[in-house]
Amino acid sequence: MRDKNSLNKVMLIGHLGKKPELRYLPQGERAVAKFSLATNERYFNPSTNESNDRTEWHKIVTWGKLAEFCEKYLDQGKQIYLEGKLRTRNWQDKDGNQRYTTEIEAENITFLGKREEQVEDQDHAEPKPKPPSDLPEDAAEAPDKEKEDEDEVPF
Repeated sequence: MRDKNSLNKVMLIGHLGKKPELRYLPQGERAVAKFSLATNERYFNPSTNESNDRTEWHKIVTWGKLAEFCEKYLDQGKQIYLEGKLRTRNWQDKDGNQRYTTEIEAENITFLGKREEQVEDQDHAEPKPKPPSDLPEDAAEAPDKEKEDEDEVPF
């Protein structure tokens, strides 16, 4: 049961470091995928009057159908938004030392970036809908301004 006054929620926007690694656990064939996500911050150093970038790497783990989805559709460099929880686990290494790691257990992943940057699986891509035949020919070809603005991030 969750305490009413506590919350374990992580929200990240970043780029994948490499393609997720998928494996199946022997106890029940449950899928698990792991990958790294880079987030970037820009900060200003007043003593040198320069802006510097800082990259933070996050360990991400997904389970079940989401893990299979990640392995199939996520590639290195793809920008995503994810929501999840912080999880810390421990184990003993070969030498008997107690080891710990903290990961983000993703629960929801959304693709970001421009549509042309998103790689589609051609075998599973839906056909592009045709414009209605009652529209003038030039109206069917004109880009929709609202659609264009959806791809632009406002910050």
